[in-house]
Amino acid sequence: MILLRKELHIDEMKLSYLDSGGVGVNILALHGHFGCGRWFASLAEYLGESYRVIALDQRGHGWSDKTEEYSREAYINDALKVIHLLKLQPVILIGHSLGGVNAYQLTARFPQLVQGMIIVDIGAITQDDLSFVLSWPQRFPTLQTVNAFFTDACIDGGKYFMESLKEYSDGWGFRFRYKDMVVSQQQLNGDWWPDWLGSSCPALLMCGQLSKVLPTKHAREMAVKRPNTRLIEFSECGHNIHFDAVEDFHKAVKEFIDSLKIS
Repeated sequence: MILLRKELHIDEMKLSYLDSGGVGVNILALHGHFGCGRWFASLAEYLGESYRVIALDQRGHGWSDKTEEYSREAYINDALKVIHLLKLQPVILIGHSLGGVNAYQLTARFPQLVQGMIIVDIGAITQDDLSFVLSWPQRFPTLQTVNAFFTDACIDGGKYFMESLKEYSDGWGFRFRYKDMVVSQQQLNGDWWPDWLGSSCPALLMCGQLSKVLPTKHAREMAVKRPNTRLIEFSECGHNIHFDAVEDFHKAVKEFIDSLKIS
């Protein structure tokens, strides 16, 4: 399957996305901080032509435009307009981390547009600090030095960061600006229980038991308190379930979507 890169222009901002071109079930996939829509390329291939996967590069990420605005409402408005312009409603939302909060907040505000959501390793309360990236080099001379940097810093780069890597005229660097990630996370921090509990469509919550972002106890509380919510715990995974347990992630997503009995 070939995913086509396309773009929309919303409020003078370019939003880039990958379109699997399938027909049938519409899925909007939202990545986490530092990421891009290519994170979901393997999922689109796994699901096949009976599913249309739109993998959005959210503002400030991937091939989309950078901005000075990373508020909760800005992210939600972007996804909302993508749904309307591409006529995806009713849609299934998949969101990891930042994308997960965006997904359940959009669903709480516009429940009529969403028939199900898959939230990957993010809580109803979020508190994190990404300021560590401000000390990273702006450019790396070679790909080998990028890998060496992550190894020396004891950071598992893998696809999480490497999908956003680009060769510039003065070396290798990331498509995102470091300061934008810090600001975006600051805007993401908060108590979002009302949003998590603000919808009742079927939901699948995924939790990595080794995650430092979503404690297992909190994930279980989220599943208990929200109706129509199923929790899957991945015992060998941290925050990046979609990379750490690719086959199990794909299988869980497909089984959940198929259980919705969408005609």
